[in-house]
Amino acid sequence: MYSRKLLLLCGLAAVALSPVVDAAPAATAATRDKAFFESVGGSWKGPGEIVAGKYKGTKFTCSLVGEPAPGGDTGMKLDGSCRVGVFKQPMSAVISQSGNTYKGKFLDGAAGKGLDVISGTVTPDTVVMGLNRAKLNGAMIARIRDDKTMNVTVSVKVESQMIPVIGMTLTRQVDEMTVGSVQ
Repeated sequence: MYSRKLLLLCGLAAVALSPVVDAAPAATAATRDKAFFESVGGSWKGPGEIVAGKYKGTKFTCSLVGEPAPGGDTGMKLDGSCRVGVFKQPMSAVISQSGNTYKGKFLDGAAGKGLDVISGTVTPDTVVMGLNRAKLNGAMIARIRDDKTMNVTVSVKVESQMIPVIGMTLTRQVDEMTVGSVQ
């Protein structure tokens, strides 16, 4: 019914087009991820609270600066500090894409006094990062509510449940100075 040449041609066309079809979703995801991390660049400040555990009820304020991951990778670098009363704790994080997930560390990673980022996913307005330190597993969820507000929740896994332990709302710090011209 069909000639061998037609079947061979259709088969070659299918093989030739398959990488293009498979690459499109990956390219779209990479673009989406990079756009998310670029959207959180800049200065952020806001209050937070420890909502569970030994220090439940402790309130703090953080001032953080986000910038693109070093080397143009998809991800981000975060530096700043959080303050509780007169005590100030430096905060830093580096998160970068590793294959189809994310890796990185908060502070000096699990080998020091911090946490390792062991996984991650990104949607247009939310990032979820898997966190680990020894036997402690958890997640950090950062959700962009609008161009000036980001909510961050850190949860830990207790038995089979994720329990929120830290919540904060950060506001983008922008220079509101009006510049005009002289006539």
